[in-house]
Amino acid sequence: MVGACVVEPLDTSCDVGIIFFNNVGYLGMCGHGTIGLGASLAWLGRVKPVIRIETTVGVVSATIHEGGRRVTLENVPSFLQQSAMPLFVPELGRTVHGDLAWAGNWFFLISDHGLSVEPAQIPALLQASLAIQKAIDDSGLKGPAEYNAGRIDHIELFGPPTSTEVADSRSFVLCPGAQYDRSPCGTGTSAKVACLAASGKLLPGKIWRQQSVIGSVFEASFKATSAGKITPIITGTAYVNGDLRVVCEDADEFKHGI
Repeated sequence: MVGACVVEPLDTSCDVGIIFFNNVGYLGMCGHGTIGLGASLAWLGRVKPVIRIETTVGVVSATIHEGGRRVTLENVPSFLQQSAMPLFVPELGRTVHGDLAWAGNWFFLISDHGLSVEPAQIPALLQASLAIQKAIDDSGLKGPAEYNAGRIDHIELFGPPTSTEVADSRSFVLCPGAQYDRSPCGTGTSAKVACLAASGKLLPGKIWRQQSVIGSVFEASFKATSAGKITPIITGTAYVNGDLRVVCEDADEFKHGI
């Protein structure tokens, strides 16, 4: 799960500021969190058709479609830093090859991992991703420091979709805190689109459909921006399943957590 703390923006051109967080800290950006934010603000009646959102890594926008559940995210400028990087993973006993890409978070995107991307394989996918993350950390591999200190903390494993009528590919995404993404991952899909754009395999405005390990789908495209960078456009659906009031009683010694 990812939390979203809504705050007043420092950038006065924005409607809201947002700090995304999970079980270990804050995230630079969260695509599915932004889609959930849009749906939540629509539920509360607090949203315009298009909102500008200030994140810790830049300004993004969200278009709330009729009904308030379907949301289109225009992400921060994204890019492929390096393609087909070899990485020996001791715990796997083999070398994998990954694309290093920025899309609000740093991703290492791998297709030659040798596993099937499906729910039954989630334990194996999780262990392989953790082994790859450890190999990255031990190697000292980083992206440019001006982008979230260069910390590569998302691992993305790709495979074929359940059907080409449903999606173009399927992914398993390891997030910080040793948790996997139940969504197709908005920033991860943005990173994938940046790689496809850099290789000429996806043209501006063309749709790429990314399926998650549990079967949900995001639609993605991009706009070309500055040299070597794109603006990813991600559309997904979110539903409100709680409208809660949190109570902290004074006598509760654990009211602030454990």
